[in-house]
Amino acid sequence: MGLGLEESLRLTVAALMQATGNSQRVIAAVLGLTQTQVSRRQSGATSWTLRDVDVLAGHYGIAALDLLAGPTRACEALPAARRRNANAEKGMAR
Repeated sequence: MGLGLEESLRLTVAALMQATGNSQRVIAAVLGLTQTQVSRRQSGATSWTLRDVDVLAGHYGIAALDLLAGPTRACEALPAARRRNANAEKGMAR
């Protein structure tokens, strides 16, 4: 059997954090939460909310349904300018 939606969302958030270089502290600030609250969501001790999904999708510049579709789809939908490598290349070009 495949992953449940909650586990898939945790993996997706982790993949997007890795792809963009965002830390749990950054995600916490975006969501208006503490780093501990984000950590609890990522560990599965607390569930992500629909509001969290909406805010995270907006932060990453992707549709909420792409965020819920899993790590591969979310990372494919991630705008190039949001990727960690794109940010490093911008710094090198200056």
